Amino acid sequence: MARILVALLMLMLGANNAFAGSKSSALQIKGSDTMVNLGQAWAEKYMEEHPDAFIAVTGGGSGTGMASLISGTCNIAMSSRNIKQKEVDQDKARGHTPVEVKVALDGIAVVVSPKNPVAKLTVDQLAGIFSGKITNWKQLGGPDAKIVVLSREVNSGTHVYFKEHVLRKNDPKSKEEFAPGALMLSSSQAIADEVSGNPAAIGYYGMGYISPKQKAVAVARDEQSEYIEPTIDNVVKNLYPISRPLYFYVNDECQGLTKKFIDFALSPEGQAIVKETDFVPIK
Repeated sequence: MARILVALLMLMLGANNAFAGSKSSALQIKGSDTMVNLGQAWAEKYMEEHPDAFIAVTGGGSGTGMASLISGTCNIAMSSRNIKQKEVDQDKARGHTPVEVKVALDGIAVVVSPKNPVAKLTVDQLAGIFSGKITNWKQLGGPDAKIVVLSREVNSGTHVYFKEHVLRKNDPKSKEEFAPGALMLSSSQAIADEVSGNPAAIGYYGMGYISPKQKAVAVARDEQSEYIEPTIDNVVKNLYPISRPLYFYVNDECQGLTKKFIDFALSPEGQAIVKETDFVPIK
């Protein structure tokens, strides 16, 4: 047993030393589940062009990415929301200053089952649904069925954005919350899967996750406004009511591989990947 423990310890030390020796060409990126597919597409292309680089991209939510950046366990935090003041304070307490880089735009799609006849909703109706004030599809011209509300979990930047911009309508004094019965799911894919199999469900996620198995409803700012579908063109023109920037956050002025990777994401090639993955380029 002692020999096994010693062998394991030597393997661990060897692995740590190997990482330490190559960390200049290794990058850890964590955070927003909305951005995972985009981040992985960037990483794959960058590593294809730079074989000496190793870039690992993982999700977990914007809050997870921020916590990892603050603790020093990632180089770049992906976030679908702005950094919170308490996160800035925590980072500064560790001797760092977080730097924000806008890398793409995204529209948040509200999705239902293709079997659901409801195809358009106002922001007020969405607020009523997700806060629990509207509970049956027949109140919206649909079937007599209880609405199953799906949301991302509280650690998600998409959750925070949807609450602030839809439920609370950008009112800092509002205390509106998601319905107590809302199902908090861990990923955008989990919402997509649940909606595709449940005709009574409604959820939301970054429009890059839209597939034929879900139907994205058109959204209007109010009853007098035009109903707009979540498309790249509508987000670029600022027509779609539920859209937002996507960010990278780094500590201090980034250098080395971190800077090179961010420059790549912002380059014409990197922004072409943004469009290929159904997000909206900023350039």
